[in-house]
Amino acid sequence: MDTPVLWQFTSSHFNEKARWALDFKRVPHIRHSLVPGFHVPTVRRMTGKTHVPVLQLNGATIDDSTRIIEVLERAYPEPALYPADPAEQRRALELEDYFDEELGPYIRRWIFFIILPYPDYVRAAFVSHARPAIRLAHRAISPLVGSLMRRQMGINSRTAEIARGKTLAAMDRLEKELQPSGYLVGDRFTVADLTAAALLSPLVRPPEFPYKPALAIPEPFAEIRDSLSEHRAFQWTLRVYRQHRGSSAEVSAAAGAAAGR
Repeated sequence: MDTPVLWQFTSSHFNEKARWALDFKRVPHIRHSLVPGFHVPTVRRMTGKTHVPVLQLNGATIDDSTRIIEVLERAYPEPALYPADPAEQRRALELEDYFDEELGPYIRRWIFFIILPYPDYVRAAFVSHARPAIRLAHRAISPLVGSLMRRQMGINSRTAEIARGKTLAAMDRLEKELQPSGYLVGDRFTVADLTAAALLSPLVRPPEFPYKPALAIPEPFAEIRDSLSEHRAFQWTLRVYRQHRGSSAEVSAAAGAAAGR
């Protein structure tokens, strides 16, 4: 079995969802961290699309974080992210889908609306891992990158306000769905918890998140974060990260090649 390879953005919440599943299952894997915009030719060659995460596993190329977890559950069933009980499994997958559709795109749009006026912070979050030449190139085209992102993602003051409302609604839904156990389904950590926590991570910024920008967050972002810090969903996300995020299962490309021989 070849070592799995994850193609990712470091600071993306959907990428964090797939990455966390690999780490939770202790699957040794290689990571290739791409730079937004510059990633397009690489990803298009693999999938015909432009989004990440993308996982290469046993000769297959899987895009979409939900499909990646589904494949990982079959290839590495323990520890499980899907509940064994059929009714609980259906509920966990329903909640995964809810947070994927009703939280993920909207929290991304809202936060980008807040941070795009601060290009140094955006580069610190998404480009700091890249080679110096790529960082310089990205700096040179920062105004164009911001304009393209606003257009492609439909980011403006009206859509940002809608996205804010959807994010807060998802946080309220999470609070209502919590079981006496403190988890969303049953009495243990499942794909529902992983999805909700990963997709809230750009707002909550848990200390255990594996990639942290070197710059402080912009003041408007800090004020929004502080205003929501007492919400139960915010505090729940901090707890889930603290208890379940664990350490990275990433290995170097050289170690991965040796393991595959």
